[in-house]
Order: sequence, then C-alpha cells, then structure tokens
Amino acid sequence: MSTKELHQLSLAELAASLRAREVSAVELAGHFLARIDQHAGLGAFLATDADATLAQARAADERLAQGDKTPLLGVPIAHKDIFVTRDFPTTAGSRMLRDYRSPFDATVVARLAQAGMVTLGKLNCDEFAMGSANENSAYGVVKNPWDLSRVPGGSSGGSSSAVAARLAPAATGTDTGGSIRQPAAFCGITGIKPTYGRASRYGMVAYASSLDQAGPMAASAEDCALLLSAMCGPDPDRDSTSLDVPAEDYSRSLGDSLVGLRIGVPREFFGEGLSQDVRAAIDAALAHYVKLGATLVDISLPRTELAIPVYYIIAPAEASSNLSRFDGVKFGHRAKDYGDLMDMYKKTRAEGFGDEVKRRIMIGAYVLSHGYYDAYYLQAQKIRRLIADDFRAAFTQCDVIAGPVAPTVAWKLGDKADDPVANYLADIFTLPASLAGLPGMSLPCGFGEGGMPVGLQLIGNYFGEARLLNAAHRFQQATDFHLRQPEGF
Repeated sequence: MSTKELHQLSLAELAASLRAREVSAVELAGHFLARIDQHAGLGAFLATDADATLAQARAADERLAQGDKTPLLGVPIAHKDIFVTRDFPTTAGSRMLRDYRSPFDATVVARLAQAGMVTLGKLNCDEFAMGSANENSAYGVVKNPWDLSRVPGGSSGGSSSAVAARLAPAATGTDTGGSIRQPAAFCGITGIKPTYGRASRYGMVAYASSLDQAGPMAASAEDCALLLSAMCGPDPDRDSTSLDVPAEDYSRSLGDSLVGLRIGVPREFFGEGLSQDVRAAIDAALAHYVKLGATLVDISLPRTELAIPVYYIIAPAEASSNLSRFDGVKFGHRAKDYGDLMDMYKKTRAEGFGDEVKRRIMIGAYVLSHGYYDAYYLQAQKIRRLIADDFRAAFTQCDVIAGPVAPTVAWKLGDKADDPVANYLADIFTLPASLAGLPGMSLPCGFGEGGMPVGLQLIGNYFGEARLLNAAHRFQQATDFHLRQPEGF
C-alpha cells in the first residue's frame, strides 16, 4: 500500500490494514506526523511530540503482534486542547494555561488510549471553548482547508480543520452550544454530540458545566460510531453528571433500513436568516431521505429564537464560576509585577484571559449578582425547561429532527471578529439541542457559496445516538459528500 493513500482511508480501513500487518502503527503515526508538519500553516495543531506518539504506536504494534483485535488499536487520533493530557501540554487555547502539564489524562483521552488509539497531538480551539470561529485562541487563528481565507468554525475548529485536511483521521471535540456540529459543517466532516452525560467530563477544562459534552469528529458516521463506542460510559467516581448508562456498540445498527423513519422538519429552522445556498443543500438532502424511505413531518419548535438569549445567560454564568479558579495562585499564569493579593488577582486575570473570555465572565457575574439573579438567570433556566418541553412534544410526532447546522457557510476570517453578537446569532440552530441535553450531529450534505461545505443537522431523542448514526450512515452510503476533500490536502 502506498503511504500516499493512508490519510484517505477510514478508521475501519486503517484498523483492517493494521490487523493485516499491511502497515504498522509506527508507520501510520509517522505518516500523519509528516502531514502535520507539512501543513503547519493551517494552525490546527498546538502541540506535537513525536517521541510520545511513536512510543504509543510501538506499544500498539506489540499488542497487534500478540493478536489483539481491539477495533481501533493503532489508529491515530488528535485531541482538542480542552482535554488534559499527561504526555502533551494543555492550554485550552489560553495564555492563562501556557505550558501547563496535567498529572493525569481526561477520561475520554484515557478510554481512547485503552482502545489502543495513538495520540498525534493537541488541537487548537477558541479560548476555553468560547467562540464560533476559532479566532479567539491565544495562539493564532485556525484556517479552513476548503478556503484558507475562511474560518473553520469553533470552538473545535482545530479538530474540524485537522480532520478535513486529513492531518488526523479522527479528533475529539467538545460541544457546549454547537462546537462540534458547527465546525464539522463548515469543514465538510461528520461530528456528533451525544446525550449530555454520555461521555465523562472529567479532565475537560470546564466552560459551562451543565452544557459541555465531548464527542468525536471524523470523516464519516461509521467512523464516529466506532469512536463514540470507545469514548462513552459511566464515570461515577469522577464525574457526578456522568449517566449510569452502559456503553453501547453504536455500529450495531448501521445499515438498518430507513423505511418508515419519521423526520421532523422544524419550520422555525427555515425562516428569515437562512441563506438560500444552505437551504438548497438541506432541501436536497431531505429529498434524498425521502428516496431512502423516510417520511418528512412538519413540526414546530416555537421557542427556537429564545435559545440564544437563554444560552448567553446560562453559559456565561457558569463560566464566571468555573473560571474563578484561574487566579494565579495554584497553577497557570501569574502576573510578574503586583502589589498586594488583590492586585495580583486583577493583573493575572487581565493578562491571562482574552477579550471574549473577559466578556463572558463579566456577563455571567452580572446575571448572577444580587438583584439580577431572579430577573435573568432564574428566568433563563425556566425557559430552558420550556425549550426541552418543545422537543419532547416534537418527538411524539417524529423519530429524528433535521435541519441546517448554521444559517450560512463559513465566513471570511475577521468578518465577525468585531461583532460578538453576529457570532452568537450563528448558533441559532445548534443551541436548542444543547440546552435540552439532546444528541445532535452534523454530516456533510452539499456545497454552497464559494464551494464551501454545508452540514445537515440531525437531532435525536435522549439516548438516540445509534438511530442518528444510522440515519447519517445510510445517507452517506448513497452520497459522496463525506468523501470529498479540499484541494491541496
């Protein structure tokens, strides 16, 4: 097998090649490390360590030589730099954690390592996962491999860019308000956010604890199913929000017929603000599902437009609490020149945090303050419950919900950098599922303005990941959007 073909293979194909001894884990890791160096200009990776990666690969080769048939053994992966890792620095895209080394691995990282996956390095992200464009990282922007003048989406933009450019066959991401689904859509790959609590949050640098959820990003739904099976499962001793639900084999139902599947189409997702090129691609994808035997059902999610104000009250409130630990005392950045303790706090946080993080901390502190808690935070939590109720009502009429991931394709770098509200509005279609804790995914379904990828969003009922993955897989068996790659990569 030519090494030029390795980065074009799926996870299942790579695993089969490793088991057949057509390629070694060391050769495979070396191939991807070379690609990472070759395309460093994308800004996708923040840290690599060839020695650590090749040591993991050698260990995988030893297991393979002993006949170990673990599905993902020896396959490379890269991790969003929001997951702490022992072998690589963890920055969360912030100056506050420059050069930080964790004494342990996040649960998600550890479980994928137990499955035999080989870590290629850490991926760039918006600072503390706050952003929709990956322009908020303290270590530079990430570029979209389909058009280097455009954003890759955020906050998992390093993950989506790396997978789209085939610098890694798979990556981890986190989704608080759409940060797996939106960058997957912008870069033409597949990504899934499972039901809240399916994947442990232990070792994820916290942004908004009631919303943050880990998930996989890869070329196809089949690849994501393999990854999700290895990532998920209870973690009661280390994550109190981890669900006591056994891990599943999400590949078990791939290929099931879609005849009779009821797909809900929310009218609120197709109103003013949705660009015509995105709508055309989504409409074509829905028509394809009808050909596969599914039935389209008109539904309503009436509180969709309230998702943005609700999210941007709850998430900053939780962020202001979570980020209070970064004060220069125990770990992370500390200002060099200061007078007393209070001065050290102020200067440390002013120097360590970027503008968007400061903005969200201040919003969060405001809505939690005396006199405003009842007016803002408490009301937002009540509406959050009503948004979840809208989904419960919808799922009495349908099995999955489908619509756009974002109102437009990826925009130009810098276009919304000075307009945070415009960035927030881009999350209108992903926020409702996050607030309800539902599983959601993005799969490539066409191309829009400038030849940029368009993502179809599928939302499932609680614990409905297998059904979502099958629906995406059947679509991908009948189309080739997930196989297309940007030129030059």
